[in-house]
Amino acid sequence: LCRIMTTKIRKESYTVPCPSLFRDAVTALATRQKVNIADLARSVLLLVPEDTIRTISDPGGPPPGDREETILKSGPSKGRPWRRKPRLQVRLSPGHDISVVRRALNLALILDDGKRAIEIHDPLERKEAEKENSQVSAELLEDLERLRAIVSVLSFDPLREGVTSKAEALHVLGFAPTERPDREAVRARFRMMATIHHPDSNYGNHQRMSQLNAAMDFLNG
Repeated sequence: LCRIMTTKIRKESYTVPCPSLFRDAVTALATRQKVNIADLARSVLLLVPEDTIRTISDPGGPPPGDREETILKSGPSKGRPWRRKPRLQVRLSPGHDISVVRRALNLALILDDGKRAIEIHDPLERKEAEKENSQVSAELLEDLERLRAIVSVLSFDPLREGVTSKAEALHVLGFAPTERPDREAVRARFRMMATIHHPDSNYGNHQRMSQLNAAMDFLNG
């Protein structure tokens, strides 16, 4: 037996003040994708160069009067309601600028809505080009392996005879046999999976993308 040594990556808690509408939209996206908010931010920060992220509009802090109510959990006023500025809490590696984290989450919303497409390059190649003589950080390798695992789970085996029924179309899009998704849910799932399986992406596959398109044609027919 061999013992695998792992490096523990130190994380830092970030408080990200933001408008309540933005907070609710980000929280809803994370819930739909079954990930936490830090996963959304980390994926964008990992795959998209920071100079590109900085071109995305910053939702900024909450406007005057925009407050959320919370219950104090400690201190002399424990149990009392308190109105505070809305915020998001995320745990990431140290050194990130709050505005960049907020822009990264805004980009996740924009991509999910299909309003913008970006070209993603292999983060390993980009890192090596920037620092040819340095090693890729342990956190970057950890996140890359996690992304590869996610892609592997999301990937489906192309149907040998193609998409010939509604059940097969839903299967290709990753829905359970008992699910009855509405049109918007189907479109959202297609956009997410097309981002992964499009031949131009790092993890793309022409056959899977063809069957995704065929599934949408079948459901829209």
